[in-house]
Amino acid sequence: MPKKGANIRLSSYDDIFSTEESRADQSAEKVQEIPLSELHPFKDHPFKVLDDEAMQKTVESIRQYGVMVPAIARPSPEGGYELIAGHRRHHASELAGKETMPVIVREMDDDAATILMVDSNLQREELLPSERAFAYRMKLEAINHQGKTFGQVGQKHSRDSMAAEMNESSRQIQRFIRLTYLIPELLDMVDQKKLAFNPAVELSYLRPEEQKLFLEAMDYAQTTPSLSQAQRIKKYSQENKCTLDVMCAVMDEIKKDDMSKITISHDVIRKYFPKSYTPKQMEDTIIRLLEQWQKKRQREQER
Repeated sequence: MPKKGANIRLSSYDDIFSTEESRADQSAEKVQEIPLSELHPFKDHPFKVLDDEAMQKTVESIRQYGVMVPAIARPSPEGGYELIAGHRRHHASELAGKETMPVIVREMDDDAATILMVDSNLQREELLPSERAFAYRMKLEAINHQGKTFGQVGQKHSRDSMAAEMNESSRQIQRFIRLTYLIPELLDMVDQKKLAFNPAVELSYLRPEEQKLFLEAMDYAQTTPSLSQAQRIKKYSQENKCTLDVMCAVMDEIKKDDMSKITISHDVIRKYFPKSYTPKQMEDTIIRLLEQWQKKRQREQER
């Protein structure tokens, strides 16, 4: 029996007559039109927003149809909202002269927001190695923090789970993450395809001051390292023998690839052939002439 004087809460009129459907609708996420000035980039966002041809197409689409897919953001403690997904759409909206864009506002902690931010951007077809590298690292750190995973065994388990989810090998994820330990100058070279991926992974094990010296060694040799050269430089670093002189000596060696091929400019040999000759016909003629020259030399040596 209720105590005398106890507070008894009576259901409100709205509680009594509201339907389950309407209550669910009230709690559901809604798309809001939010001013672009109130939307701020995600902290340490690893994906570049470039004013390239693809961006121009997005701008034209937004001018004509508006933003078709809402962005996702979360309230920011400093005011406004932190973008989680939709950085390119935000920039394109600015270029298109829009003042607002559709956004789904969602309460998320740092780890969940990081994972969603990475996953929403990894779906893009073309990503720079640096973008993929920092995205993998951020997601793995968030997963580890969510599960409070510590130690190499726990981190490997998280990386394996992440690899299975992303249809990527655990080893390749680890190799991409290694790129985040390169100094900016070397990482830019990887993005620009001036430095090959595999040698770059090996060079990431060098200390930052050694990597800066390695830039001088490349400038001295006027070439980039082969995988073998990068592996030897890494070994010298592990032995604390990685001086500028040592790196210059390694980089001054002729690569096996350079020793196994001869390149003749098209302009050099074009003048010796009729204009109607295709590159294949030119190659066949050169081989036939070399064979004749070789036979002639053999006959001269037999005399």
